[in-house]
Amino acid sequence: MKRLEFAKKIAREAGELTLRYFYNHEHVIVERKSDESPVTVADREAENLLRQRISEQFPDDAILGEEFPNREGHNDFRWILDPIDGTKSFIHGVPIYSTLIGIEQNGVSMGGVIALPALSELVWAGRGLGAWHETTRFEKPIPAKVSNCRKINEALFLTSEVLTFDKSDRQNSYKRLERNVCLTRTWGDAYGYFLVATGRAEIMVDPILSDWDAGPLLVILEEAGGRFTDWKGTPTISGKEGVGTNGFLHDNVLRILNET
Repeated sequence: MKRLEFAKKIAREAGELTLRYFYNHEHVIVERKSDESPVTVADREAENLLRQRISEQFPDDAILGEEFPNREGHNDFRWILDPIDGTKSFIHGVPIYSTLIGIEQNGVSMGGVIALPALSELVWAGRGLGAWHETTRFEKPIPAKVSNCRKINEALFLTSEVLTFDKSDRQNSYKRLERNVCLTRTWGDAYGYFLVATGRAEIMVDPILSDWDAGPLLVILEEAGGRFTDWKGTPTISGKEGVGTNGFLHDNVLRILNET
């Protein structure tokens, strides 16, 4: 899939750009968008780079990104971009932020990349091609596979920010799930889904999630053997919420989240 190969290439390029700011984060000026979420010049420059590269190579493809207006396309393909997912981590010098690229064809998630520039790790997947994990520790990519954990009381549960459960009036969902699992941590944003896809965590939940936050997650988790859905159990990147699991625990997690 030529678009997937290109996505891996430009994700690395954008990641390298962000690192120039990341290692000088004390000098990065943070602005606030209308929803009070932070944004930096690194976010905008990285997305601009991705858009330019895609426009040069695939001028008829649509583009949805976090920092700039949507570009309408003239074919079946759409790119979903988040240049720095985890800006709060980025501006505090925490290395778990990522660059996200998703690729859709006719509304179906066909390919995706999660790049972790500061950790030199990458996970990517193509529909029917499997999910793959790259790092400087490996000579070549290895399969990305979810864990085999089948007991929720042995599971690691991740989320991006506990406060988002309060904002969405789902405090009880968080508390119920936390009581049922072995361990809870806020190693969140796309990094949490990365950990699920590579078998290092079992559950990642976001009660609030934008389309660009979820762009690559569905195809990556499914190809790694897991599941990604909204809280109703629908596999979609547009549900404005997300549940990613190793698959074995998914229905149980949804039941716990939605108990009344």
